Amino acid sequence: MKCIIGIESTAHTFGVGIVGLDGKILANIKDSYTTKEGGMIPLEVRAHHAKVGEMVFEKALKEAGILEEDLECIAFSNAPGLAPCLLEGMSFAKKKAVYLGIPIIAVNHCVAHLVIGETCGAKSPVMLYASGANTQIVAFVGGKFRIFGETLDLGVGNFIDSLGRSMGLGFPAGVQIQKLALEFEKLETKNKVLEPRLLELPYSVKGMDVSFSGIQTKVRGLIEAGVDNREIAYALQETVFAMLVEVAERALAHTGKNELLIGGGVGCNSRLQEMCRVMCEERGARFFCPPNDLLTDNGAMIGYLGLKMFQAGLATRDLENVDIKPRERTDEVEVLWQKNFFG
Repeated sequence: MKCIIGIESTAHTFGVGIVGLDGKILANIKDSYTTKEGGMIPLEVRAHHAKVGEMVFEKALKEAGILEEDLECIAFSNAPGLAPCLLEGMSFAKKKAVYLGIPIIAVNHCVAHLVIGETCGAKSPVMLYASGANTQIVAFVGGKFRIFGETLDLGVGNFIDSLGRSMGLGFPAGVQIQKLALEFEKLETKNKVLEPRLLELPYSVKGMDVSFSGIQTKVRGLIEAGVDNREIAYALQETVFAMLVEVAERALAHTGKNELLIGGGVGCNSRLQEMCRVMCEERGARFFCPPNDLLTDNGAMIGYLGLKMFQAGLATRDLENVDIKPRERTDEVEVLWQKNFFG
C-alpha cells in the first residue's frame, strides 16, 4: 500500500501521520513537550523532538501496518512556527527522504488545519483557527486563503497558557483552565445560583480583530488579589470565547458562507464548541468540528495536505531549496494544488 507521511513539529508537538493515496488516515501518532511549571523553551522543545522523533515514526508505521518502502513521499510542516522546532522537523524529514529515496513537500501548518476539515464534511467553510500562537478567521475566497480577522497581539492559546502559569498551572494550561471553569459552574449550580457570577473583564473586539493583552493585565491583577482561580477561569472562557464567536459570525455574514469550521488546539474546548454550535444554529449555518486528535497539532493533517500537493506534482527531490518559513502567513500561501479548493 503506497502512502504519504506527514511530519509535524511547529511547536510543542512532534507528530507523524500516515495517509493512504485514497486520503484515508492510517495513523496519527504524536508526542508533546510538557512541563509542570513554566512554558516552552524552544531549544528544549527541539531536543524533545530529536529524542522522540524516531520512536514516533516507528509507532506510526506499526499502527498503519506498513513498511518504510510503502512510503511514496514525505511532507513536513515548514511554516509558521518556532524556528528550532521547524528545523528539527525539516532535518528529520530530509534524512528520511534521502534514506528512502523519496521526494519531499513543505506544508503550511495553518492551511493544513483548514484542509483537514474536509474529513469531517466541511465543503466551503469559514475557519475559526484558535491555537497557541495563531488566532485567525480564515476562508478560501477568490482563489486564495484570506484572513478576515485575527489577534492584534497574543495567540489565544499562548494567552491562556501565560495566565495558566500565573495561576501556578503547568504547560499546556488549556485543559486545566476548562476544568476550573466547570468546577466553578457546578459550584454555582450547587449553591442554586440561576446564572453563574461573571467577573467583568475587558471585551476587546476591534472590527474583525481581537486583542487579549488588556484581559491578560486585568486577570493577573485578579490573581494577585487572591480571587478564586475557578471564578477567573470561568470568566476568562466566557469573555474570550464570546469575542472569537462574534468575529467568526461576522465573517460568515461578510463572506456569505454557511459553514463554520473550528481548528487548532483551543478548539478542543467543549465550551468554545458549544458557543460556536449555538451561534451556527441561530443563523442557520452548519458547524464542523474535527475530533480532538485532528484539532491539536498533528502529522495526519500535514500528510493529508501533502497528499493533495503530491498529486498535483508539487513534490521535489531538490532538498537544497527546501527550507523553513517561521513567519509565513496563511494568506501568503499560493494554492497551486487545487484552484477550486473550498471555493
